[in-house]
This record gives sequence, structure tokens and C-alpha cells, in this order.
Amino acid sequence: MAALHKGPDDNESDSFRRLALNPFYGEANPIGGMTEAPPRHRLPAGPLPPSSAYQLVRDELMLDGNSRLNLATFVTTWMEPQAGVLMGECRDKNMIDKDEYPRTAELERRCVAMLADLWHAPDPSAAVGCSTTGSSEACMLAGMALKRRWTKKNADRYPAARPNLVMGVNVQVCWEKFCNFWEVEPRLVPMEGDRYHLDAASAAALCDENTIGVVAVLGSTFDGSYEPVADICAALDDLQARTGLDVPVHVDGASGAMIAPFLDEDLVWDFRLPRVSSINTSGHKYGLVYPGVGWALWRGPEELPEELVFRVNYLGGDMPTFALNFSRPGAQVVAQYYTFLRLGREGYRAVQQTSRDVARGLAERIEAMGDFRLLTRGDQLPVFAFTTAPDVTAYDVFDVSRRLREHGWLVPAYTFPAHREDLSVLRIVCRNGFSADLAGLLVEDLNRLLPELRRQPGPFTRDKEAATSFHH
Repeated sequence: MAALHKGPDDNESDSFRRLALNPFYGEANPIGGMTEAPPRHRLPAGPLPPSSAYQLVRDELMLDGNSRLNLATFVTTWMEPQAGVLMGECRDKNMIDKDEYPRTAELERRCVAMLADLWHAPDPSAAVGCSTTGSSEACMLAGMALKRRWTKKNADRYPAARPNLVMGVNVQVCWEKFCNFWEVEPRLVPMEGDRYHLDAASAAALCDENTIGVVAVLGSTFDGSYEPVADICAALDDLQARTGLDVPVHVDGASGAMIAPFLDEDLVWDFRLPRVSSINTSGHKYGLVYPGVGWALWRGPEELPEELVFRVNYLGGDMPTFALNFSRPGAQVVAQYYTFLRLGREGYRAVQQTSRDVARGLAERIEAMGDFRLLTRGDQLPVFAFTTAPDVTAYDVFDVSRRLREHGWLVPAYTFPAHREDLSVLRIVCRNGFSADLAGLLVEDLNRLLPELRRQPGPFTRDKEAATSFHH
């Protein structure tokens, strides 16, 4: 098995390492001047002056991509300077230590209350929720609650009976991790034809007495489309009427839960549906906060088994916690509260509408080129996927991604999962900060590349995995 991070390259010469040092960085200091670069893969023998250490690290980070041009990530890449100042002032606070930092804890509580109200919890004051490091942790917590509730109801059969979780094959990888880590059978509905996500009939058909829940995604990672949460709930209502099976729904709203409340107010997907037990979102995606912060909310205390909540007193006070980790900074929670306070409903509506407008406009311009076919148009999440037109044979989406990277644009190309592995697409995520002007520059670069791509004898990018992912 390959390591997550490989060790140092033994072929790297010491002379090359010395060449890495700019002589200007060897400033005089009480410890002595720095005449050569420090080792890369072992601790230096002694300390460096802070300015030298800063410059060495900063120089290496120059080789990273420009985050504003990264059209692959859903993660927020721009915030106001005031938010950055607040985060800097809170980076030393441990979010979990609510006794020592009671005001940070209060801001977390207010954020939970605001989200409960935004998502139409029957009684927002009774909704239960917490901040997390991101949607992945939030999904793990929601999955744990679903499994524990099922286990308690089926104590006479568990562990002989193996629990399962129903979801579309398009779910984010964190759900596969949950099933693996917590020994739950994943029941994945494959893609079929032009259906790229979970549908109600398929979800209900896979449920049985061992199903702990159904995951409905409000904004698929693969193409930005919403899954039909209300239809899925209705199908499960019908299933219960016929069989007595009562299967709860978790809405993975990593992105859509911060889009739909402002732009799709008539869409019923949240706690207005009695079968929706819990919802998660990523504050660091369309919640408009730097990474990493997520949120998990349950309809009420009965949805979150009490035995999953731990109480500790060794930091002072009585602190109930439901998290996979114990220490994390309070800065992102404070930034989330700042953003809620700063924007309000109308501000969020304006920001998200602008992102959707940019996505729809860019999708239309790419379609008009004639070389591409749109799968989605950015009219749900501000995200759209497209592939090459049927008559394009000189190049493929991997070639397009590779050539755009030469201009600084990170536009991912990838294949769809079962049963549409034959379909390879490009996907563009339009976030706050990706303006109409930047979209225009992307179109210009793409138009400049197309004549060269059309002259190719055939697709050049044979190693699809190498073309689409970064490996340590």
C-alpha cells in the first residue's frame, strides 16, 4: 500500500539543497548568519530568524496554484479583510473549551439557532446542532446518530443484522468513509442514462428493515444538481404505509443548504418535510467562510441519541460535546457568525444570485462554442458540468483540462461513476469572488486553445488518473 506522503528523494543532492538559499536571507542574528539552506526532511540543528523562516516557506508556497482561479473547489477562497482580522484574533481559542471561551460558544449557539430558523425547524429553539470541521465530520456525526437510533430499535437483532444506508453513487466520498469506518453496508443507486443522481423510486426500492436512513444530496458534487428530497420523502411515506418501515432522511446540504433557502424559497427540502431527521452544510463552501467549518443540525433532541453526547469537566465547567475531534480553533465559527451578521438574508441572496448568474452565463457561452454539450446549466448550485460534443474526436475533456492549467485555470476533468463510467466531463464551480470578468477571461483562454485542440490527431491524455488528480 502506498503511503499518504512519500519520504524524501534519496537522489536529491546536497549541492542542490544549498542552491535553494537566496544569500539575502542569511541575515545577521545572535545565533549566527545562515550560510546555507536548512535540511528539508529532518529538523534543523538550531533555530532560524523568523524573517528567514517566513521567506523560505513563502517562496515555496509561490508554486501553489492561484486559489481564485481554482474552479474545481467548492471551498471559499475570498473573505473581507475584517473577517480575516477577526479570525486572526481568535486563532488561539480552542472551540471545544466553552468554559474558558464562553462568548465564542455563544456565537456557535447563535449560528445553530439561525440555521435552524433558516431550515424551518418546527421549533428552532429545540433544534440540536453543532459546528464541525466541515461537512465530512458533520456527515459522520449524522450517520452515527442514524445508526445508533436504528440499533436501539433493533437491539434484538443487532449485531447479527447488518445495518445499511441508501444513497446515490454520486455522494461525496465521506459517506463511503462513514460506511467503511462504522461497518454499515452502503447501498448505492447507480447512475442510469441521463439520470445522474438518486431518484425516489430507486431509493425506496433498496430500503428494508435494516436501513438506517436515506441520504439525499442537495447539490451533487458531480454536476451541481439537486436531488428530489421531497419526492424521496414521499416515496418513503408510501413505503411506510405499505410495509410499516419508518426510514429517516438525512439531507447532505454541503453546498445547497446555503443556496436553496435564498434562491429557491419555494423548494421544499428541509425540516418542513417531517421525514427529514438531520441536515448538514459546509460553512466553508457557500456559507462563505474560509475552511474549515461545517454544521450539523437535528430536528430535535429525540433525533440525536443522548449517549452519543459526551460531557467533560476537566477544562472547567460541564461541557457537552458531540464531535470526532476535541481541539479545533474557534476562528472559523466566529467568521461564520460575522458573515451571518454582515450579510443577513438579503446579502446572502445577492451573493448567491450573482454566483448563479455567472454560472448560467458562462455555461451558455461555453455551449455556444459548439464543441461542448452541457449536462447541467448552473441553475441549481452555481456549478455546471459539460463534455465534448459527439462530433469532437481530436481531443477530449482531459486535454481541455490540461491545456487550461497551462493558463492558470484549474478545471477538473473526471469520469462519472457506475453505470456511466463511459461519460467524462469538465466541471466548473462558480463561487463568490469568481466574477463575470474572470468568467470572460476563461472564455477567451478557451477560445484561444480550441483551434490548437481541433488540429490534434487525437486525444493526447492517455493516463486519465494522472491527468485528473494530485498525488503525494
